[in-house]
Amino acid sequence: MNAYRVGEEDLRKYHEDGFFIVRSLFDAEEMELLRNAVAIDKDLAEAAYEVSDNQGARAKIAIWQGTGDDLYGLVARCRRVVDTMEALLGGEVYHWHSKMTIKEPYTGGAWEWHQDYGYWYTYACLYPYLATCMIAVDRATKANGCLQVLKGSHHMGRIDHGVQTQLGADPERVEIATKRLETEYCELESGDGLFFHCNLFHCSGQNKSSEPRRAFLCCYNAARNSPYKIIRHPQYTPLVKVPDSAIKEAGLRIARQEFSKTSHYQLR
Repeated sequence: MNAYRVGEEDLRKYHEDGFFIVRSLFDAEEMELLRNAVAIDKDLAEAAYEVSDNQGARAKIAIWQGTGDDLYGLVARCRRVVDTMEALLGGEVYHWHSKMTIKEPYTGGAWEWHQDYGYWYTYACLYPYLATCMIAVDRATKANGCLQVLKGSHHMGRIDHGVQTQLGADPERVEIATKRLETEYCELESGDGLFFHCNLFHCSGQNKSSEPRRAFLCCYNAARNSPYKIIRHPQYTPLVKVPDSAIKEAGLRIARQEFSKTSHYQLR
């Protein structure tokens, strides 16, 4: 079990660069539980819908908002993640949603350049007080489509998002930003965690390898940034944190989730 607690250097990276990586945020035993859960979870497999990239290749994603006492919920509520989010966002947070992204070997599609707040803004959040913890279920490399980020791009603020095959950011702004800012490939080992700001530009390439690339993403909103009306996400709901040890204590426990049936990544 990792006893990670956010430090000053990670806080500096978050505010200056928009992201930071925590190696081995979850240990091998915890990741084995998560991989086994994904392998046997028929509900998740059925709920995962396909999203085409601009070349027609397809990635899969399943999204849900519940945080129960099952494995997914305990990961989203564990202190090493939630305490970090509260430090990053400057106060109490609550669960916005969780999602599993899946890129199958050889055929998995790309995610185009975008900001999460590019569409979360339309869910009635006034401020960009949201962030994500992305947990590598499988090893993520350039070959299988690891996340790419534009370092410091969160300082640009929210950029308009259009109506391409995916709901990507304004192509003209993306083109200029990629010329002026450093692109970093976030290669991760299984169990590594990537924390990033909701205005950070990010994308990922297609999976050209023989290995799957799955990621579990837990997203949070500041309690003080509760949506002013209900569109897709609930307003502030207190999040009950659990000790980091709760994940192994519960073991391979899967609960039926209420998965989203509407795409968050295409024209609505």
